[in-house]
Amino acid sequence: MAKHRAARLPTSVYALAGIRLFNGVTGLLAPTLLIRRLDPDRDVSPAAVYAFRLFGIRTILLGLDLLTNRGQRLQEDLREGVLIHGSDTATAALLGLRGQLPPRTAALTTLISAVNTTLAASAADFGRRKGK
Repeated sequence: MAKHRAARLPTSVYALAGIRLFNGVTGLLAPTLLIRRLDPDRDVSPAAVYAFRLFGIRTILLGLDLLTNRGQRLQEDLREGVLIHGSDTATAALLGLRGQLPPRTAALTTLISAVNTTLAASAADFGRRKGK
């Protein structure tokens, strides 16, 4: 009986999945840690805790999708990732430009989101090439 070897995904997919899983678990289980990093001078809002937990579980599921989906579904996940992380990058940059985040925090969150966007774009490019 012939064994089929699973195609190895590019490093960008594993890196992006790892980042999503880390951020998702942190948002779900330790939202105040993330909130205090973004806004250290204010009390933690219950609404912010809710939002981080809400997006935490979704981010975990998005990370797991990258590790478990294959074929057309994975290609769709990879394309959606560019939009997801591009939107995060734009949001972080706008918050910084508007003075709604401290400059250092805004720069760091924009940089992190831009790295995620780059990973997503690289992974999506792999998905396009692989689908041809």
